[in-house]
Amino acid sequence: MNKPVLPVTYEQMDRWVASIQPVLLEERFSSIIGILRGGAPLALMVSHATGVETAFLRYYRADQSVIWDSSVPLPPSGSKVLLCEDIAGAGHTLKDCVAFLQQRGLIVRIFTVGFDDLSGIRPDYGLDGQGYFLQFPWERQTVTRAYRDRWNATGGGRAGTMAHDHDYDVYAVDLDGILLPDIPLQRYAADLTAALDERDRLDPFNQLPPLGRVKAIITGRPEMDRARTQAWLRQHGHGAIQLIMRDIHSCSDSPDQVALYKARASVQLGCTHFIESDPTQAIMIAHQAPLLRMIWWDAECSQGRLIGAAGWKQSAPEAPCAMRHG
Repeated sequence: MNKPVLPVTYEQMDRWVASIQPVLLEERFSSIIGILRGGAPLALMVSHATGVETAFLRYYRADQSVIWDSSVPLPPSGSKVLLCEDIAGAGHTLKDCVAFLQQRGLIVRIFTVGFDDLSGIRPDYGLDGQGYFLQFPWERQTVTRAYRDRWNATGGGRAGTMAHDHDYDVYAVDLDGILLPDIPLQRYAADLTAALDERDRLDPFNQLPPLGRVKAIITGRPEMDRARTQAWLRQHGHGAIQLIMRDIHSCSDSPDQVALYKARASVQLGCTHFIESDPTQAIMIAHQAPLLRMIWWDAECSQGRLIGAAGWKQSAPEAPCAMRHG
């Protein structure tokens, strides 16, 4: 995967469908048909936006067969339907599903979340992802090494079976505030040497977050602290985990820079989850990596919260209205 990744969130999809709702209503579709599984979320969003009933097709790559996988009957011949899929790819899925519907006399329009340089079919509706690798919320695990290795080993899922998506989850975690208590910033400012010595003597938390497969510890600590940090990790049973530390020459200790560094490191490592101790950092990381499962862990109450964030620009304020009193 040499292209830059372009993540597409559920929220972005929802806003996009809402933005073209009038056009979709004008089409007067008799059915919104999703190709399972990738086309199902989009089909449901379009169904809610238009009020048109959903149905589903199931496609089998092994023999390129298509079946009608719905309790509702096929629309009558001559009906116009909207076929939904996540991406217009280079394979046969869309082509074979369109042929299945057209052979039954249906007029088919195509709606995909996106299309790219390799798309064999250009959809009637779709986001232009040319030059990018489009990543969807239901494909978080595709960034992991285990998922890609299994996918390649099974010939793109044609031979053998893939494990459940969640079986490929990979975690990265923050260090201070997750594995051990934070030292207040004021103590570092007052006496750095004493604060570092105090930190080295800290015991780990008795209760850690519920973790899956942890690939790396990604900490805001600077690279110069590596030796003492690894010594603490080895002492408390975490020495085998990869340790990623901040390069002070390319990343300052400002919150936005540290958040950007953590987000990029998590994505580059192919992680699906990141656990962060600081809520502000968690929000910033979530904004930088929208498909990363971002968890803010509050060690005081041993509670985690999933965090999501999107950029927001406030519009110019309107002129204030004069208040009238009766």
